[in-house]
Amino acid sequence: MTLYHVAWCPDCEVVRQKLAELQIDVEGVIVPDFRPMRKVVKDVSGQYYVPVLKDGDIVLTETDDILDYLDKTYGQKQIAGS
Repeated sequence: MTLYHVAWCPDCEVVRQKLAELQIDVEGVIVPDFRPMRKVVKDVSGQYYVPVLKDGDIVLTETDDILDYLDKTYGQKQIAGS
């Protein structure tokens, strides 16, 4: 799993907190602040905005979608393992 983000982005921080809360190992890729320089984000998601989460073949570009996906996919595992 890979998270494309910038350090100062509030939405990125929310996603990072959710990943930490669910104890998910993720490769963090900090991308340039200047959107047109985010070639790797464009290549992965077709757009320049962050956060972008890539989990296998799944690519999510909206913060709410990312949080929902993490809860539904990984949150249940944490509850079951508790």
